[in-house]
Amino acid sequence: MEMHQVRYFLAVCKVENFTRAAESCNVAQPSLTKAIRKLEDEFGGPLFHRERNRSILTELGRRVKPHIDRMAEASMAAKQDAAGFFTDGTMKVRLGVMSTIAPTRMVGFLARLREEVHHLELELKEASGSALIAAMTAGELDVALMAMPNLPDSLYATPLYLERYVVAFPAGHAFQQSNTLSIDTLKGADYLTRVHCEFADHYEALGKSRPLNVNVRYSSEREDWVQAMVAAGLGCSIMPEHLPSMDGITTRPLEDPKVSRCVSLVTVAGRRHSPALAAMVRVAKRHIWPTE
Repeated sequence: MEMHQVRYFLAVCKVENFTRAAESCNVAQPSLTKAIRKLEDEFGGPLFHRERNRSILTELGRRVKPHIDRMAEASMAAKQDAAGFFTDGTMKVRLGVMSTIAPTRMVGFLARLREEVHHLELELKEASGSALIAAMTAGELDVALMAMPNLPDSLYATPLYLERYVVAFPAGHAFQQSNTLSIDTLKGADYLTRVHCEFADHYEALGKSRPLNVNVRYSSEREDWVQAMVAAGLGCSIMPEHLPSMDGITTRPLEDPKVSRCVSLVTVAGRRHSPALAAMVRVAKRHIWPTE
């Protein structure tokens, strides 16, 4: 069943005449009659009795009419919803943020969004990079801020800023005597594993094979827990340079090898942007992101 058949059927029901129904639908009567006959073939019987100048519903026609009414109502609701998508005062965007991206990198961008995109409703979801990729692919997110060395071809990344990896350790640690640290320096050190850390992916992307020979003491998917444990002197951890935010944490750049990541605004390749999303992408490209 096609929507023009639904429209023609309901027009005949309303005026009870094929000629007047065709005029109201701005279509030639033979075309309307042909469409109704195809509909009757589909339902397996006549939908109208013709009585002189009147065409009234058969028993079959009366039985299927409520279903066709609902189809027409659903079609109208869909059109109204689509129109509201472009004209509604509130514009909603579902934004995913990788859990290893520091909020301090985001607040300036969000403030600028509020100034430039009025009535924007932003729904934030924090997750690991792999979880965000899955959500983007499934259509559960419109856009994401992430820093993954490799993305599937279905996603498109707009680079925003570079960020080094550093070693985070408690104040007074022996590492504090050095200006930079190497992977070898960490050998045998008490280490706190960040479960959602993508450092290994960037490390391997450089073609490096030296293992991280550390003494893993704790693992957590909560970045704040890892930072709290670092500050409490329970171990050290490798993390993006802008992530540490708690007092009592000292950092040194990792220089051998020097590993960095590119934080990007990621959208689905080929998927049409809503006006709100298009505005967000424009603001992200113009925004001056904080550097080192």
